[in-house]
Amino acid sequence: MNFGGIYPECSMRDALFVVVPVPYDLTSTYQPGSRRGPAAIIEASTNMELYDEELKKETYTAGIHTIEFLSIDARGPRQMVSAVRRKIAKIAALEKIPVMLGGEHSISFGAVDAVKEKYPELMVLQFDAHADLRDSYQGSPFSHASVARRISEICPLVQVGIRSMSKEEGDFLPASTVKSYSADFVLENKDWCQKIGKDLSGDVYISIDLDVFDPSIMPATGTPEPGGIYWKNVLQLLKAVSRSCRIRGFDVVELAPIPGIVAPDFMAAKLIYRLMGYITE
Repeated sequence: MNFGGIYPECSMRDALFVVVPVPYDLTSTYQPGSRRGPAAIIEASTNMELYDEELKKETYTAGIHTIEFLSIDARGPRQMVSAVRRKIAKIAALEKIPVMLGGEHSISFGAVDAVKEKYPELMVLQFDAHADLRDSYQGSPFSHASVARRISEICPLVQVGIRSMSKEEGDFLPASTVKSYSADFVLENKDWCQKIGKDLSGDVYISIDLDVFDPSIMPATGTPEPGGIYWKNVLQLLKAVSRSCRIRGFDVVELAPIPGIVAPDFMAAKLIYRLMGYITE
C-alpha cells in the first residue's frame, strides 16, 4: 500500500511529497502503540477521496511517493533520531518535501535537523498538547518529552495548543526564545491565527502531534489531554502559514490506533492530504 492508495504511484523522481513511515515508540511513557500509527494512517488514506472538496482539486497529481517503512534502531532514541536524520536528509537534498508519519514525537528532531541542513534559516511550527521542553526525561535527552527542547536549540520554535508542562518547562519558557501559545489562547482570541502567523516566515517545518486536538475528536493518542483545539482551528493556521511561508517538510505523529475505531486514523490521513493541498495551492 501507499499513501492515498494511488495507482500507478508517482515515482520518487517525479514526486513533490515523499511519505516516510517511521513505526517507532520506544520512549513512550503512558500508552504505547504509536508504532502502529503509520500503517493505520496509510490504510485509512486508501479509503479517502483524492478529490479535495475544499480546494476543488486532486492534490495527488502534484506527486506523492511512499517509501518503505524505516527500519527501527532499538539501541535507543539517539540512534533512532540519527537514522531518521539520514533518511530525511537524502529526501530534502533532492528538493522533495518529506512527510514523516510517526511513531512517537522524538523522531521529529531528526527530521528537523535534516531539513535545516538544506534550509539553514528554517523555523518550526509545533502543534502539541505538551511543551516537550524537558532537557532530558528518564535519562534521555532524546525522549519524546524533550523533542521541542532539542529543536529550540537549532531553530526558532513556535508552539500551538500547549496545555500541559512540568515545572522545569514552565521555568524554562520565559528565559527562552520559544513562542508558546496555549489551547486557551486559540479558543478565546478571535485574532489568534494572525498573531501566531506573524511569528513565522520564510522556510518552515511543521510538526503535528495529534494530541493537540481535543480527545473528544482525537482519542487515539498515547498522552491525551483535555481542553484541546479542533479540526477547523488547526486547518485555519495550516492554511495561513502555507500561504505566507515555504513549507519544507512536515510530520504527523503520536497516533496510537484504537482497534475497531478508525475515525482518528482517517482524520490523521485527511489532515496530511489537506496540508499537502494547502502547500500546492
